[in-house]
Amino acid sequence: MAAKKNVNTFSQAKKSGEKLTMITAYDYSIARLVDQCGVDAVLVGDSLGNVILGQPDTMSVTMEQMIHHTRAVAEGTENAMVVGDMPFLSYQVSVPDAVLNAGRLLKEGRAQAVKLEGGVNVEAQIRAMVNASIPVLAHIGLTPQSINTMGGLKVQGKGEDAERLMRDALAVQDAGAFAVVVECVPVETADALTKALTIPTIGIGAGPNCDGQILVYQDMLALGGEGSFRPKFVKKYADVGETIKSAFGQFVSEVKSGAFPSPEYCFRNSPK
Repeated sequence: MAAKKNVNTFSQAKKSGEKLTMITAYDYSIARLVDQCGVDAVLVGDSLGNVILGQPDTMSVTMEQMIHHTRAVAEGTENAMVVGDMPFLSYQVSVPDAVLNAGRLLKEGRAQAVKLEGGVNVEAQIRAMVNASIPVLAHIGLTPQSINTMGGLKVQGKGEDAERLMRDALAVQDAGAFAVVVECVPVETADALTKALTIPTIGIGAGPNCDGQILVYQDMLALGGEGSFRPKFVKKYADVGETIKSAFGQFVSEVKSGAFPSPEYCFRNSPK
C-alpha cells in the first residue's frame, strides 16, 4: 500500500518538476471519488459557503462548519493529502487564536494541513502554526475573504502590483509555508513567483507555469445548473449537472406514471 501523500510530496515535486494536482471536496462520497483519481491533495475549501451552503461569498463560514466538512472528507480519503481551509476571522484576530483554530482542523477535522489567505500580514500566524507542527498552505493573489477591501473579485498582480505579490510570496515562504496557492493573477506574474520560490505554487486562474493546479469540483463538472456562473479560468471537464438533472427527471416521470418501482425492485412473500 502506497504511503499517504504529505508535505514531502509537494517539496519533492518542486525539485523534480512534477506537476501537482489539487481538487476540492466537502463530503465523504466526493472525497472518495477524488481520492481514487490519483490527485495529490484534497482541499476542503471555505468555498463550501458558495457551492454547498448557497451563500454569496465565503465570509459567513464558521470553524464548526469547516471542522464538520473536513472530518467527512478525511474519512473518505486514503491516499491524497487533506487540507482544511481557515475561515474568516479564525486566524486574523490574534496569533494564539490562529494556532488554536488551526490545531482544531488537524485534531478534530483530521486534516494534515491548513490553508489561510494573506501574505506579509499573516507571516506571524504562519510562523507560529509551523512552530506548533501545523503544516500551512498559503494563499495569495485574489483572496476571497478580502473581497470587501479589494472591491470585488478582481485579477491581482497586474503591473506594479506584481511587486506586492512577490513580497507576499517571499513572506509566506520565509514563515514556513510548504506551498502557496496563487489565484487570479496574470501568467507573467505567476511565472515570476514560481521561479523565485523554492516552495511550490498552486495556480487557480494563474496560467500553466505554476507548479500545480487546483479547481473547485462543482465548477469543473458544471454542477451549478443552467445559468450558473463559471469563472474564466475553469475548464468544463464534464456536464455532470445535466446528467443528474436527467436522472432526477426520469425518476419523477416514472413514479408519476407508475413505471417505478417495477417488479424487480420489489419484495414479495416467499412462495409456499
